[in-house]
Order: sequence, then C-alpha cells, then structure tokens
Amino acid sequence: MINVIEFFKNLPKKQCQQCGQDMDEKADCYGNVCDECDHPAR
Repeated sequence: MINVIEFFKNLPKKQCQQCGQDMDEKADCYGNVCDECDHPAR
C-alpha cells in the first residue's frame, strides 16, 4: 500500500479549466479557474 504523503506528492499540478495554465495550490481553494481568468475586471 502507498504512503498517504507519497500519494499527495505524486498528484499532477492543478490546471485552469479556461486557459489550461498550471495553478498554484492554495490551502482553501476548491476552484478550477486561475486568478487571471477569475479576475473581476475580465
């Protein structure tokens, strides 16, 4: 059985669903859109 920590280390980076750019992980972020695409001025 794989160690839980190793499992989370090996997950692929999260990608924005609108532009496909890699997203920075945030502690309380459950969104699928990056900060650039989610900007209110867009």
